[in-house]
Amino acid sequence: MRVALFLTCVNDALHPGTGRAVVGLLSRLGVDVDFPAAQTCCGQPQYNTGYRRQAEPLARRFAEVFGGYDAVVTPSGSCAAMVRELYPRMGERARAEGRGDGLALAVAPVVPKTYELTEFLVDVLGVTDVGAYYPHTVTYHPTCHGLRGLGLADRPYRLLRAVRGLRLVELPGAEECCGFGGTFAVKNADVSAAMGADKVRHAASTGADALCAADNSCLLHLGGMIRRMGAGVRPVHIAEILASTAQEARA
Repeated sequence: MRVALFLTCVNDALHPGTGRAVVGLLSRLGVDVDFPAAQTCCGQPQYNTGYRRQAEPLARRFAEVFGGYDAVVTPSGSCAAMVRELYPRMGERARAEGRGDGLALAVAPVVPKTYELTEFLVDVLGVTDVGAYYPHTVTYHPTCHGLRGLGLADRPYRLLRAVRGLRLVELPGAEECCGFGGTFAVKNADVSAAMGADKVRHAASTGADALCAADNSCLLHLGGMIRRMGAGVRPVHIAEILASTAQEARA
């Protein structure tokens, strides 16, 4: 299987450690991972802000860069949802506007083989115990795109429950949005901040050491709220938990 890592803009710029964690984790499971250097943004910021035609070249670029792989794995539910849900919609819209089938045909091969990390682990590799060790109390926030767009359901929970040393505690109001929503946080800053504060208060109430999610964009938003509120919990991407081992803990 030829597998490519789609790192995403947020991770490339602000959380490169998450990408390293994905490669380390998959390599430990016997998967050879490529990182195509030509990859760029998936187009989600443009599309969600209303610049949908401007997002089309990025969709074509994604299809060109990742078309030759058997699977594309990303540590981002929102970017996976962009490819799986919205690329086909973009292609249909271009066709409906009389601009031909080119976009729809270009993106069609990559749509079904693009996976969020926990989907790939559980559905493709068929594993829930990845050999991880993380001796901390963790609460999990199911992000909107993962929960509603991709339907990740209990996949992240099954992976976390199999981590040695980890105590998983329920997050009150888990299915409520954290308030980030990309440009929503800019256009509706007060509402966004209030939603983020609610999520942080809920996380702190669990007594967890770490607030875990599968999207660093949400964790970036919540991390800022955590620092401002002085909450005693740290944001951590699920890939970094799953990549952790007992050997690293002893080092």
